[in-house]
Amino acid sequence: MSWLRALKETARSGFTVERTRLEPLVALRGALGLALVVETALALFGPVIAASSAFGAFQAAIATFQRSWRPRPVLALVSGVSLSISTFIGYLAAPYQVVFLTVLVLWTFVAGLCWAAGPTGGIIASSNVAIMLVTITLPTSVRDAAAHAGMIIVGGVVQAALIVLFPVRRWGAQRDALADAFAAEADYARRLRHDPIAPFDPQALMAARDAAAVSPREARHRPAELHGARSVAERLRPVLASLADPAMGVPEEGPQRARARELLGAAASVLDAAARAVRHGDPVRLSGTELAAMEAPETGGLTTGPPRRAADRLIALLHDIVEIAEGAGTRHGTEETDPATPHRRRPGLIKLVPVVIGRMRAEFHRGSAILRHAIRVTAVATVGYFIGEALPLGHGYWAPMAAVMVMRPDFSQTYARSVARFGGTIVGVGLATGVVEVAHPGAELSAALAVCCAWLMYLLMRTGYAVGQVCISAYVVFLLGMAGTDWSQTVPERIVLTLVGGVLAMVSYAVFPAWETPRLRNRLAGWLTAVGRYAATVIDQYAAPANRSNDDVRAALLASREARVEWTETLKKAQFEPVRHRGISRSAATDAQHALAQLGRAAMLLEAHLPDRAATPVRGAAELADALRGSTEKGAKAVRERRVPEWGPVAESVAYWDFLEAPYDEEPAPGEPVPDPVVRRGAALLLDALVELSFALDDRGAVPSSRRAGSVEDSDEEEPEAR
Repeated sequence: MSWLRALKETARSGFTVERTRLEPLVALRGALGLALVVETALALFGPVIAASSAFGAFQAAIATFQRSWRPRPVLALVSGVSLSISTFIGYLAAPYQVVFLTVLVLWTFVAGLCWAAGPTGGIIASSNVAIMLVTITLPTSVRDAAAHAGMIIVGGVVQAALIVLFPVRRWGAQRDALADAFAAEADYARRLRHDPIAPFDPQALMAARDAAAVSPREARHRPAELHGARSVAERLRPVLASLADPAMGVPEEGPQRARARELLGAAASVLDAAARAVRHGDPVRLSGTELAAMEAPETGGLTTGPPRRAADRLIALLHDIVEIAEGAGTRHGTEETDPATPHRRRPGLIKLVPVVIGRMRAEFHRGSAILRHAIRVTAVATVGYFIGEALPLGHGYWAPMAAVMVMRPDFSQTYARSVARFGGTIVGVGLATGVVEVAHPGAELSAALAVCCAWLMYLLMRTGYAVGQVCISAYVVFLLGMAGTDWSQTVPERIVLTLVGGVLAMVSYAVFPAWETPRLRNRLAGWLTAVGRYAATVIDQYAAPANRSNDDVRAALLASREARVEWTETLKKAQFEPVRHRGISRSAATDAQHALAQLGRAAMLLEAHLPDRAATPVRGAAELADALRGSTEKGAKAVRERRVPEWGPVAESVAYWDFLEAPYDEEPAPGEPVPDPVVRRGAALLLDALVELSFALDDRGAVPSSRRAGSVEDSDEEEPEAR
């Protein structure tokens, strides 16, 4: 992609306005906390300290809107305390330029590394740098600085207290995550009725798993409908796929297919009803038709073999989901209800500190995008500070502040937010200026207008970054007007310096980039290795049913999902980068993604029919598992080295059952190994997916012979050539 097209696409992304569910009561609560703090400070200490306290209450409320599973009061307190510390230390260092620059560099570098802990930590840390640049201009003495810092903490405490005293949708985020998982599986079941091999994105299930991690105190107060439901939903997905897939025994047409479609339709309706019940805390409402469809599966010919097992398991799991959604628990042991592991533990803030430090230390290597971001944002903040001081404008801190707030570790977000911030600033400042020209508000009215802008920001912030910037820009104009700053001076300063900060952010990424494009092959190789281990672990269960371990299968499945998410995120970030692909084209990446998704799906189908511990071991399964494990690891190395992977050992192991020539229902010859029909068919799907991957990565359209594979040492990633 050329630079011109990349700029066009990122600008369009920055100005995109999304339709999303609004939360007016939550926004009103945040605005109320801001109003209480500002009005109290205005009455007791005057407009200057009131402006400082407003920053604390405003940012503390913004922290509670971030995508995090931690309690919202904790996020507000952490934001308020950290902002207070940054303000006080910044003021102490401000009289000494060398000392202040040293503190600014250190604060900004650490804030950049905080992105290793996740977006919420990165956003809160970036806000600390911004407030250090802003509030040091307000106090006039150490005592005043302490008062400003104290009022900022008060702002965070007030926001946290309001969340505790006036809760809106307790466990709302966790309810939404679980409901989204149910809704995603309902959509999956509905699509399987018409497309038996429809794809499924596990992102909703992964989000529900993250939301299920709680502290011991939270576990004691968690609603009953959030206990065990995720585990049942996890087991439901492979059963749905197995029932729909023709390879597992249900013909593509006929009475059995009609019954399978009926069950899939009932599953979709039950899952939708469960999603609504969990999201709103209401009872599950099912029609008589849906209840009748959940009866025994004998009707329609689903009487024997894998289809009957899948239908039985599906009906049992659907009944479990209905019981859980109504708060009645589950009949089967789950991760959440097992006494040995009552819940997934989420570490507290104290225990989280060494974890975050460990993640930050792990980023100190040459290829780290987070380290590059930390270096880049530090350099931009420093250069922006000098430019702001050199320009004949007041409020020079706006340039570095704008740059720090828009910069992200990846290209597309940095450029999209830079353009959106400048456009939103022009609109917001223009609207606020018009209001000031007409109304000429005093301190009280300016404070009220600022609170109204903050409420709009909280309400609309998830619709798009540009919309949020319109509200923030107007908020700042009214807030500075409350503190006595002439709006006619702040308007041109803010526009010009915001433009300077955005340009600095964009230029810094072009000069010192961290492109995602060269990581595509590594991410693809990692996904191949992970999904290969998942498939091998599942087949191992058929080789030794007496040693079955659901924990091993579960761990391998989660690892494959994590690898898939890493690939998907890297591919998404790379699609707008103005660099050459250097090794894997967009079409090859799409085809390879489809192939690995089919490989994971084949393993999932096998997981849906895992044998009991008393079952007879499947001959040849152990050899197939070893071949899969070894071949996918070698294939991953070939992917990294830009070679076409080969699957000779897997093909030989599958050919051992001679399923390529003989039909599945043919009687085996005397002495011939008798594989389980599910494993036999699943093995065919696994091999087909691996061959499809090789075709996707072969730019000549044919898979080379095994003689073409050589032993080449791993090569370092090459930095792509910018267009």
